[in-house]
Amino acid sequence: MGKRTLTEPKAEPRLQSTPRGGVPSLIDTPAGYHRACEALAASAGPLAADAERASGFRYGHEDWLIQFKREGAGIILLDPVALTRAGVDWNEFNEAVGDAVWIIHDAMMDLPGFADIRLRPRRLFDTEIAARLLGLRRFGLASVTEHYLGITLAKEHSAADWSYRPLPYDWRNYAALDVELLIELETIMRDELRRAGKAEWAEQEFAHVLAEGTSGRPRHAHPVPWLRISHITEIARDPRGLAIARALWTKRDELARLHDISPTLLLEDSSIIEAAKRKPRNAREFRAVRCLNERVRMHTGSEQDKMFERYAPIQRAVKPSVWKAVIQEALALPAADLPVVPSGRGDARGGADDSEETNAPRGMRMWERRPERLERLKRARRVVNQIAEDTRTPADVIVRPQIIRNLCWTDDPASRDVAAFLRAQGARDWQVALIAASVSRAIL
Repeated sequence: MGKRTLTEPKAEPRLQSTPRGGVPSLIDTPAGYHRACEALAASAGPLAADAERASGFRYGHEDWLIQFKREGAGIILLDPVALTRAGVDWNEFNEAVGDAVWIIHDAMMDLPGFADIRLRPRRLFDTEIAARLLGLRRFGLASVTEHYLGITLAKEHSAADWSYRPLPYDWRNYAALDVELLIELETIMRDELRRAGKAEWAEQEFAHVLAEGTSGRPRHAHPVPWLRISHITEIARDPRGLAIARALWTKRDELARLHDISPTLLLEDSSIIEAAKRKPRNAREFRAVRCLNERVRMHTGSEQDKMFERYAPIQRAVKPSVWKAVIQEALALPAADLPVVPSGRGDARGGADDSEETNAPRGMRMWERRPERLERLKRARRVVNQIAEDTRTPADVIVRPQIIRNLCWTDDPASRDVAAFLRAQGARDWQVALIAASVSRAIL
């Protein structure tokens, strides 16, 4: 399949609605799993991989479906929950694919789930990272397949409840399409990376993501999780309101974990904020806050509505009196026990770091109070932007913007070993080699 070059007129992408080899059945028995591993072991080449979760429906983030494709074995759909419960040995899969390159789009989304069941990729090619390095402005899988293959995929079930069983045909079709073209994409994109002189950059990025994604460390852990409530800043200066929000979030999380349901299906963030603002102190005031007394209902106008209704019995089991009791406890807290949003240079939701070297402010207000640091930051950014333009690579791929902010926020960055600082902040060797000398001169 040929690649369309940038100089050729852009043809209308052709739709691929089903995998060329048909839609496979879901494998959920040890016997089917063993046959799949035998087929993979008898095949060769890279392994296309993807996973589906039940975000928005279930509490956890585990995979409910994993998809693979390898030339000679075709597309394989596995039910990791059923197979794990059946006691399969996932190392059998690891041995079957050996040191094959795993091709994943946005691997950091899927690698942690693979690691949870002890699937261990040894090498990685991330088509999203490759797209970013190659300067694509749109790097979702559908956009990348359109750009390089002239094919648009039929995608209709991205927000489905993938824990639903039996898995409908249309959903299996959707899932199979996610891995249908990854092998062809990898071939073309690897060649493009070589032509652009970015093959080594890509390999370093892939190795970094593979190590991070399989490390077992939680991603984006917030030091104060309840401060992630949407629009929490609306009550940031209201300690009593924050106490109500904290109490409701904590109880909601406890119940969601217990019943394995998405927390927002029990109580939406907007309801928490409304309760925190209105502070109902008696039964009459509590009843007036309708969102605390009604079951959460999702209306999307699609088949998803039926999926959400599967969780209605759990929703009904959590009575409004639960929220009422929690609010009363928060209202009764002594002033000394009320929470506050942490102040400082960090996010307004909290979690500011005391180290100036690792947590420079993102907003310009703090920078404007330190004009010498702001000027230094502007010079460093100009240098990075020029390198980005010269290499046809997005500036935020050349170096993570926060690293440059951290460097320029320090008291005397000119006396630093900039290369060592960049490495300590997580920059890869290719990034350090590309920008360290120029940035050093810019901040003198």
